[in-house]
Amino acid sequence: MPEPEIRPHIVALLCDSHLKYRRDTNTWSHIDGRPFTMEEQATAFSTTRAEFEEFAAQHTRYMEYLRMKTEAPEALQRFLAPFMDQLTTKTLGNAVELMAKDDRAELDRLLTVVTEPARRFTPYTF
Repeated sequence: MPEPEIRPHIVALLCDSHLKYRRDTNTWSHIDGRPFTMEEQATAFSTTRAEFEEFAAQHTRYMEYLRMKTEAPEALQRFLAPFMDQLTTKTLGNAVELMAKDDRAELDRLLTVVTEPARRFTPYTF
């Protein structure tokens, strides 16, 4: 049985949807609150199971990304703790001096996660 074809424009529409029915327009709406046009609504109703599963997988990855962003400050503290325990003058610069190349790479990754603003959920990004 061939793999069902996933239409990217439909997955993108689902990613920009607030899948709650609006009684005032008899449609779903976009994340920013704009109601779907009748054409968008018809497109959404033509979604196949494979397309919805692709959307769901992307959304699951996005939720994992948000969880990681939320937990990053604590993860940074846990990562730095063993280095700080070795120091009498506890500064980030002194801790970096104790780190191996891989440790510095992990520090850079954690600092990036902590300092970058959270990205919006967009299709084919997560």
